[in-house]
Amino acid sequence: MLIKNIVVGPLEVNCFIIADEISKKAVVIDPGDEPDRIMDIIRDKGLGVEHIICTHGHFDHVGAVSDLKKETGAKFLMHRDELEIYRAAKDMAAFWGFEMDDIIEPDDFVKEGDVIEVGSLSFEVFHTPGHSPGGICLYGEDIVITGDTLFAGSVGRTDFYGGDMNKLKESFKRLMSLSEKTRVLSGHGPETTIGYEKKENMFSEEFMM
Repeated sequence: MLIKNIVVGPLEVNCFIIADEISKKAVVIDPGDEPDRIMDIIRDKGLGVEHIICTHGHFDHVGAVSDLKKETGAKFLMHRDELEIYRAAKDMAAFWGFEMDDIIEPDDFVKEGDVIEVGSLSFEVFHTPGHSPGGICLYGEDIVITGDTLFAGSVGRTDFYGGDMNKLKESFKRLMSLSEKTRVLSGHGPETTIGYEKKENMFSEEFMM
């Protein structure tokens, strides 16, 4: 399994390219900005991108979707509950002082329990609302890609439109039920593990009650 992390955009989003090294089939997760940098890696590694998946619809996670789809022809997927947030992404970007291209509609929607296959690799979709209504995580191959649900030492904020602290607590508990060895690849910041977050995350004691 190949995992490439590209930190993109002014809010330093972790965009992940995950590929089966034998088949060269790949998925791009949270392409928030800088599509040229993302495409440079895809071309350099000779990858065939089949899916573009956004863990949620905030502008910093979706800004390069349109350009990547034009370049790769990949299917763009997200959770249906995130459509309202996603469709407001351009206005949200402007509110923060950033420009963003017009968005494109998703090709399809993922839901709880769906499995995304990337060559011989497979990742299960967890619906993990809280930071946003249609937030998702992808779990498989001893990793979990958490978007802005879980960070190293923290969690996603809930004061944006559609945020819900109670739902975030439940999503957090669910992630903490995974194997402690599971690598956590989050939407911002460094990599961590479930075991470390169970012990050290500043929200762990409160959320696990």
